[in-house]
Amino acid sequence: MQMNLKMQLTRALFISFLCAVGFGGIALLVSDKKIAQFDNVIISLIQGLESPVLTSIMKFFTFIGGGIPVTVITIAILFILYKVLHHRRELILFIYVVIGSALLNEALKLVFHRARPSLHRIINANGFSFPSGHSMAAFSLYGVTAYLLWRHISTSSGRVMLIVCSSAMILTIGISRIYLGVHYPSDVLGGFLASGSWLAISIWFYQRYQKNRI
Repeated sequence: MQMNLKMQLTRALFISFLCAVGFGGIALLVSDKKIAQFDNVIISLIQGLESPVLTSIMKFFTFIGGGIPVTVITIAILFILYKVLHHRRELILFIYVVIGSALLNEALKLVFHRARPSLHRIINANGFSFPSGHSMAAFSLYGVTAYLLWRHISTSSGRVMLIVCSSAMILTIGISRIYLGVHYPSDVLGGFLASGSWLAISIWFYQRYQKNRI
């Protein structure tokens, strides 16, 4: 058990470090304005798929990826974790990750002051662009939920389905922001990496707490 926890701690810390390094690399490119070609290529590919049906789908996912819908989903997940799965200590990790991610996003936006793209805007959005708040919120919310639900699923097929569903939600919400013209691809990727680092280091602290209780 001790060896397994030690491996989990090492893995969480390593993932957090890798994500932080990746975010730092993208942040440098954004600050030096050396990532425009990457952004333009991805934007052209995604917005080139524009259609009325796809626009409605993307608007739906961007809607559930922010504001009141995220609050409602968060409360629903908290209820399930507490009442159905009888989590107690895990709720602290869940709340810590979700709220901490939102605060971290606001702080990073103030640091980088990146303006949003304006060439092909399908919906309106305010505030700074880097990193994407929707992307960070989605990664934190569905990432920590998948982590907490993992041990309650005994079958490999069930675990695969959990990862597929969580990943699909995260990616689709991120892509919707590019499609709708309110974020650069580097905003979304930066958001995923920043949130990935935050989630992994939060899990590391949680696992250390669990280890000290044994």
